[in-house]
Amino acid sequence: HGLKISSGINAEYGGQDYDERILPSIVDEVLKSVVAKYDASELITQRDAVSNNVADDLTNRAETFGIFLDDISITHLTFGNDFARAVESKQVAQQEAERSRYFVEKAEFEKKAAITSAEGDAEAAKMLSDAFDTVGDSLIELRKMEAAEDIAANLAGSRNVVYLPKDKGMLLNLPA
Repeated sequence: HGLKISSGINAEYGGQDYDERILPSIVDEVLKSVVAKYDASELITQRDAVSNNVADDLTNRAETFGIFLDDISITHLTFGNDFARAVESKQVAQQEAERSRYFVEKAEFEKKAAITSAEGDAEAAKMLSDAFDTVGDSLIELRKMEAAEDIAANLAGSRNVVYLPKDKGMLLNLPA
């Protein structure tokens, strides 16, 4: 961790390099305390809050030793490989959870669409059934005639079709 600290010492405390002997242990103590308050991803995403907490806690702790901190700058924070892997694992887990949530929502949507489609098909079948009850077989006969017209139109357009009369053996002079 990189901290830049400007400090002064109360005259009652003392000794040469007093602040240089005390500050490293205070810094470690405060950093461990502050880092423990955040989870892995928050340490990265809430850097300003972490920095402010470190500065406040470090200032208060140093004052108990008669050291007054004028300026604290956190120049950089580095994390160990285990920490970086833990953050990455958490992010991957969150992405997988989001992906799973997406698939569940998609399945729910498809289920609702299938139900709506089935309800529509049932309604159409009911309407056809009601129409058959009302009109009788004439609707079926109409559909048969329309289908026969379509077939005849397709065959008429083909050059490979020859029409033979039903009851005469026209070309072969076969008995009827």
